[in-house]
Amino acid sequence: MEPEKFTPFTHLDAGGNPAMVDVGAKQVTHRVARARSIVVLGEAVMAHFVGNEIHTAKGPVFQTAIIAGTLAAKKTGDLIPLCHPLGLENCRFDIRVNERQEVVIDCTASLHGKTGVEMEALTGATIAALTIYDMCKALSQDIEIRSTRLMEKRGGKHDFIREEN
Repeated sequence: MEPEKFTPFTHLDAGGNPAMVDVGAKQVTHRVARARSIVVLGEAVMAHFVGNEIHTAKGPVFQTAIIAGTLAAKKTGDLIPLCHPLGLENCRFDIRVNERQEVVIDCTASLHGKTGVEMEALTGATIAALTIYDMCKALSQDIEIRSTRLMEKRGGKHDFIREEN
């Protein structure tokens, strides 16, 4: 068995110190990334799911999560130290309840730029999930944010697509 090739981390300089990746020489391409978070709300909360929305005393849960996720995606460079500040051209959310009664949050971010938007999509999906948790916790504490993961990215050196399951 051959040993794995060492690939240096992109956010470390030659001395091992944290550093932003220099994207100055990269070409501008259309970059798209989609991330997904799964939230399990339980029966007490799902009893309030009517007409593709959950209404609470705090307001419409999914609509609020979309606004919070969009704001977070736009602020990713402020939240994660070595991320480049990006001017997103688009940030869209799809929030639905699947056949297992899980809330599926898809955040798709895109721009024309020299670096990808994976972190923006992941941040948007994560904050949308946390917002759903916050808005529903008065109804039940039996809430689980099950996963957040990158589903696809296009437009950089390597495209990536995760199979849906």
